[in-house]
Formats: sequence, C-alpha cells, structure tokens
Amino acid sequence: MNPHPIETWHRLVATNDASGLDGLLADDAVFLSPIVHAPQHGKALAKAYLSAAFKVFFNPTFRYVREILGPSDAMLEFETEIDGVLVNGVDIINWNETGQIVEFKVMIRPLKAVNLIHERMGAMLAAAHRKA
Repeated sequence: MNPHPIETWHRLVATNDASGLDGLLADDAVFLSPIVHAPQHGKALAKAYLSAAFKVFFNPTFRYVREILGPSDAMLEFETEIDGVLVNGVDIINWNETGQIVEFKVMIRPLKAVNLIHERMGAMLAAAHRKA
C-alpha cells in the first residue's frame, strides 16, 4: 500500500527532497501560485514551481502549524521567516484516487511576504529557465 500523499509531502519537506515530486505529482497536475495569475498546467511546470519553493521556503524556521485533512484534499497552514519577514500561508492540496497530487495551490500573506516571495521565486524560476 502506498503512503498517504500528505505523509509523502511531509517527508519530502522534512528532508528537503524535491526529487520525490516526480512520483507524487500526477501528469496532469496543476500548480496555482500566489504570484502568477495563470494556473501552471502539467507535471513539469508544477514540479518547477514546487522545486523552487523548496529552495525559497524550506529553511530551519519553516513549520506547518495546522492541518485539515479530507478524503482527497488537505489544507496545510505554514509559517516561515525569510530575510526577517514572517511569511504565513496555506498549501491547499488535492489528490486523485491513486494518491498523486492533481492540484497544489499556495496562498500567502502579508503583502510584504508576497512581494518578497515574488522576487525570490521569480529569480529562481528565471535561473532554472535559463538552464533549460
């Protein structure tokens, strides 16, 4: 039996291991960013955004502070500090019957954090795009 997708997600976050995203994301996964208005369709784009998030968000201050689980979705509230800015947000995750993530939505606050994340994620994704 496969582990629960949220258990797998927590393991990837705890070990800062973005390589596990390949097996966790469905081919038709959609990533919804707090920065980019258009949904990012497909495993490759979802993985690119989530891999960048691993580098930007997951530092020693990152922690999940609340979790709400449903049969095929979850809401995970998080907090982290980046450059002295407290970032508070939620990951809203939906998975299919095989346990693969089909939608991953991130919402963050306050505006100062949104602006900081926009700057950091933009630089990270631009660098990744130049390598491709």
